[in-house]
Amino acid sequence: MNTKTLLAASLIAVFVIGTYAPALVAYAQYMGNVGSKGETGSYTLEEALEIQKRRVDAAKANPASGSGTPYLDAGGVVGAAVISAAVFGGIAGAFFIRGRSGKYAAMGRG
Repeated sequence: MNTKTLLAASLIAVFVIGTYAPALVAYAQYMGNVGSKGETGSYTLEEALEIQKRRVDAAKANPASGSGTPYLDAGGVVGAAVISAAVFGGIAGAFFIRGRSGKYAAMGRG
């Protein structure tokens, strides 16, 4: 395929996706108290603060469960980085070991 045609098609695709992407985003704001018929009602700042305070208190009272509890409590960012490095390093190591043998391996290198 012609390089200029491919580049033009890629640029058009990027601009089209950029144009329509904001319309496809699902916003997760809470729209108020839902009534029995599905309509939204008033949701005041005081109600929001009270609900958030209750959520924080419930999470502090029961640290073993709740939203935001890490699956592997490894102490934050450093622990998560170590766990990620171990997982992806293991996968990469398996690929390297498998790549040294097989019908496409270069002769005389392993």
